[in-house]
Amino acid sequence: MNDLNSIFTPGMLVRHPDCPEWGVGQVQSNIGGRITVNFPDQGKIVIDGTRVALLPVFDA
Repeated sequence: MNDLNSIFTPGMLVRHPDCPEWGVGQVQSNIGGRITVNFPDQGKIVIDGTRVALLPVFDA
């Protein structure tokens, strides 16, 4: 799963597949499979890219 998340770079928009209520977040960093995402209502969340496959957002 880590390979799927390797495409995310700072500035990209994503959704968390298990928490759609968080809305669209912006990737802040992606270092060693740990992806920091800033969600509007949740704030900055560090996601373990080996356990969660984030969904890219292209139409926000």
